[in-house]
Amino acid sequence: MEKKLGFGFMRLPMNGNEVDYEEVNKMVDYYMEQGFNYFDTAHGYLNGESEVAVRECVAKRYPRESFVLTDKLTKPYFNSQKEIKPFMEKQLKTCGVDYFDYYLMHAQDRNTYQHFKDTNAYEECLKLKDEGKIKHLGISFHDNAEMLEQIISEHPEVEIVQIQFNYVDYESASVQSKKVYEVCRKHNKPVLVMEPVKGGGLVNLPEEAKKILDELGNKNSYASYAVRFAASFDGMFKVLSGMSNFEQLKDNVDYMKDFKELDEKEMEAVLKVGELLRNMGGIPCTVCRYCTEGCPMKISIPDLFSCYNAKIQFKDWNAGYYYNVHTQDGHGKASQCIKCGLCESICPQHLEIRDLLEKVAESFE
Repeated sequence: MEKKLGFGFMRLPMNGNEVDYEEVNKMVDYYMEQGFNYFDTAHGYLNGESEVAVRECVAKRYPRESFVLTDKLTKPYFNSQKEIKPFMEKQLKTCGVDYFDYYLMHAQDRNTYQHFKDTNAYEECLKLKDEGKIKHLGISFHDNAEMLEQIISEHPEVEIVQIQFNYVDYESASVQSKKVYEVCRKHNKPVLVMEPVKGGGLVNLPEEAKKILDELGNKNSYASYAVRFAASFDGMFKVLSGMSNFEQLKDNVDYMKDFKELDEKEMEAVLKVGELLRNMGGIPCTVCRYCTEGCPMKISIPDLFSCYNAKIQFKDWNAGYYYNVHTQDGHGKASQCIKCGLCESICPQHLEIRDLLEKVAESFE
């Protein structure tokens, strides 16, 4: 049976700003030993260190045919069609491979898609596929179902679609996980799942939510319900998990090794937790950190949002302490936002970050 757990290289164990290669090697080895082999990266992950980690921890240590690797073409790194091939070849070199199994047009929404159309990115990547540098062409997607319908209709050559899918966003009016998934099924496109635990938000649950899952009477981790939820739907090719230590990886691997779909009782409980969380009024940030790279005030936006959610959703008395931690050493406070909008232009969740930072500042400052 095909193993459904994918290893996302967006959240890796770190020593400060450096990837902890020793820990990642240990994680990769256990993952591979248990019969899993799918790795996902992108050029911007971990400020460029993710692709390097793929080379050092996977490509240099395992035969190329033993693992499956996905990389992505991301908007900020090319401005014209002629820049795409050199950029992609640089990615191959950085990853230490001579082809990608899957290459995704990254973070497609209505604005990003227009840039890809203007630069003939899809057509250029099809040429790279003909050259054997890409085995399968796909997209990663952050918009509504109508937009996905347009992209797939205009580009039927797309072979696979990566979407945000978890039990909170399943019925979300903004993310539209369910509707987007249904478009994928309508066009018979296999699905890659990102953010199954919503940036860790479905692990660090409030007490009311924990109680619902604990009443199921087993010892399963809260992460396991989230990942198994996503993997329980037809057409799910891989469910990606960004794992930041060996314990997280071992937990994921151990329950996904002999994967069992959620039963009726578990599904009912999980959807109940999803409804509870949607009604708690937090900020639906998934901690992808795309917003922090260009922030002129060096505001750690996802960390401040996490502090806000901890205070609002989970009544965490310690949230103020961590707010102070994340606004030291040259990192700006929420109130220091200069409203430039760079963060909003790149946010996959389309959050109104400038307004939300005002709410965070009111709460903590």
